[in-house]
Amino acid sequence: MTKPLDGIRILDFSRVLAAPMATQILSDMGAEVIKVERPGKGDETRSFEPRVGDQSAYFFAFNRGKKSVTLDLKSDDDRRIVERLVTEVDVVVENFVPGTMDRYELGWERLHELNERLIYVAASGFGQTGPERNRKGYDTVFQALSGVMHLTGEPESGPSKAGIPVADMTSGLWVAIAILTGLVGRGTHGIGTFIDIAMMDVQTSLLALAAARTFALDEDPARTGTAHLGRVPSAAFECRDGWVQISGSDQHWPLLCNVLGLDELARDAELAENAGRVNRREEVTQALSEAISSWTRGELVAALGEIGIPAGEVRSVKEALNARQTQERGMVGTFEHPTVGRFSALRTPVKFHGYEDPTISAPPLLGADNEEVLGAFKPVGAMHAGGAAETAGAEGQA
Repeated sequence: MTKPLDGIRILDFSRVLAAPMATQILSDMGAEVIKVERPGKGDETRSFEPRVGDQSAYFFAFNRGKKSVTLDLKSDDDRRIVERLVTEVDVVVENFVPGTMDRYELGWERLHELNERLIYVAASGFGQTGPERNRKGYDTVFQALSGVMHLTGEPESGPSKAGIPVADMTSGLWVAIAILTGLVGRGTHGIGTFIDIAMMDVQTSLLALAAARTFALDEDPARTGTAHLGRVPSAAFECRDGWVQISGSDQHWPLLCNVLGLDELARDAELAENAGRVNRREEVTQALSEAISSWTRGELVAALGEIGIPAGEVRSVKEALNARQTQERGMVGTFEHPTVGRFSALRTPVKFHGYEDPTISAPPLLGADNEEVLGAFKPVGAMHAGGAAETAGAEGQA
């Protein structure tokens, strides 16, 4: 059985997280991803913690199923190899500071001359235009600048980052979406395209609901912890043995009151509608908290589930990975690595009918595919096997 992206070839100059996550998703779906790395060190995440044996589990998480070749973009010979590779691929992805690829004469205009059907994705921190185009940043910086960090945390606490690198990972999803859209457009119209994706733009787009409050109410939304800005009840409540998130609407309110024995609140006509509960948020939340404190997580979730009220335990990472639904859906799999052996990994979360589902393949050793990919372009003896050559990777945008 074939995969949806069989036959698609991607030349991937990206490093660290966002764009590598995107190309890993496409690799899992069948694309051939050729990861271009700097000789000697490769993608800097190869040295990141946590470690497993002599390898980085961080690198493993975003580079499965790719081929690794080492090329020095400051070398005239290696740049000519890149030009020849470009004529044979569908997509180029890079996440350097704007202008870096142009300085190596490998920017969009040059590569488009070589391959008019090329999809070229430039993923950067702040985009190819604007006064901050050359500014650098990492995930938490974008969380801070976008307002996401300001919105995260308890009201009485300071700002907090999200528990996962949400700026990197949502940007990675948009890189994947952009590539797929470019490929569909090329299939329809027969032309390639240059795609400019900024992590800052992606984070700003995530403010959709918060921005709606600003546009509608001229409000600057503040932190509400686990509570929803516009709905009550929608928050995490503490049980005897942990926390449970409850998200209810008007139809759930009388049922919730009945389960928790809150007859007085159920009879209060003002609280029958969400607007009234939002206006009396503190009172309602206090009553719910006191009633829920005597329950266990399992008892409460089971009782609410029986009457159709959305609720779920606030799980730890280990609990989430070991959950029955996670296991039954096959979200946790393994791959065989040449030096580490069998290692666990998360699957790309889509399932196809008529195509093979995304598979989990091992991440490559540095330069492991030099001979296979570059053999036609340079003698094996001339291929980079190590060293500390300085390359464009030093100028990248994370």
